[in-house]
Amino acid sequence: MRAPFNPWEMACQQLDLVAGKIDLDPGIHAKLRSCKRALIVSLPVQMDDGSIQVFEGYRVQHNLDRGPAKGGIRYHPDVTLDEVKAMAMWMTWKCAVVNIPYGGAKGGVICDPSDMSLKEVENLTRRLTSEISIIIGPEKDIPAPDVNTNPQVMSWIMDTYSMGVGYSAPGVVTGKPVEMGGSLGRHTATGRGAMLVLHEAMKRFKMEPAETRIAIQGFGKVGSSLAQYLDELGCPIVAVTDISGGLFNQKGIDIPALLEHTRAAPGGLIAGFAGGDFVEDVETANRQLLGLEVEVLAPCALENQITTENAHQVKARMVVEGANGPTTPEADEILQSNGVFVLPDILANAGGVTVSYFEWVQDLQSLFWDEDSIDRELTRIMTRGFHDVMEIAEREQCSMRLAAYMLAVNRVANAVRWRGVFP
Repeated sequence: MRAPFNPWEMACQQLDLVAGKIDLDPGIHAKLRSCKRALIVSLPVQMDDGSIQVFEGYRVQHNLDRGPAKGGIRYHPDVTLDEVKAMAMWMTWKCAVVNIPYGGAKGGVICDPSDMSLKEVENLTRRLTSEISIIIGPEKDIPAPDVNTNPQVMSWIMDTYSMGVGYSAPGVVTGKPVEMGGSLGRHTATGRGAMLVLHEAMKRFKMEPAETRIAIQGFGKVGSSLAQYLDELGCPIVAVTDISGGLFNQKGIDIPALLEHTRAAPGGLIAGFAGGDFVEDVETANRQLLGLEVEVLAPCALENQITTENAHQVKARMVVEGANGPTTPEADEILQSNGVFVLPDILANAGGVTVSYFEWVQDLQSLFWDEDSIDRELTRIMTRGFHDVMEIAEREQCSMRLAAYMLAVNRVANAVRWRGVFP
């Protein structure tokens, strides 16, 4: 029987490992091993039938030494405080590794939005906003979309917060519609960023796109956009999975047709698409996908997907982590010993927070950029991040994950040293 997975313990384990490698000051280590603050809120919401249902929500800020906090809000029945704390810590490292001036935060509500009406989700969102408004704001903590949240949810947060302060405050969230002060390119930024990092790795190892077969676990916002960009690059996408099952086609899936299908399908699911062999059982589909003989495996769903139980089955040459925390530390060691090159989450999926940073800057200045400028800046930052991490990995003869953590933790630790401890 698998031991219960605790993402916070995993995040602390990752920090402890890098702390020993960089000889991190014990006091700074202790500070970075704790979250600055964690707010737990009770959310009474009136449902469509007139009843009151009470949900539990969280907003966690891990570290603010390099700037205001940044991080998404997810709506999911399996949300826990430890999960949110872990993701807040990972956001701190993610912002530091690509060198944007944020600290890490994250939020979540224990709920199942698929069982709720649009009005019930709106009521929940507005109540959540009113409860966490004491710690969020354009200069404090800027939420963004995550699992089961979207531009509409961000619009409700922005509107509710603006009503409280008495003026329009678009900079309080990112991932908004463009008409509300959102940024061009934000919706697909995480997938595009992962493609950019993977493309740099492919060039380094002389991998031709047409010969680089890709398997993608998760076909939501991240997985679908990554598939789109890799397909445009010329890579055959031979397998994708989501909560409805898995689609397999060794000749390559018609990604534009699949995207068109998911846009029209209930829940945006891949089920019912005829362009390959479909496996309905999700567990079986994911197990089959993780063991495929492909060049690149892209876990783009939830955390804790590659574990000691299945890491030996991974036959891919590379893993690019579109999701947060998809690989456990023990599984990471197995992949490394088997020669699998892993592009870690804090680097590979940093494209979303990078374009969120662009959106925030545009909102503060009331000066908006065209999409070419956004793509150019995202390419510059993600490419620089890859080469910064690669340089450390080669110099220290270590994995890309350890190199990324060494870079990120050093940057945050230096900020802590300069700021000192109050009082």
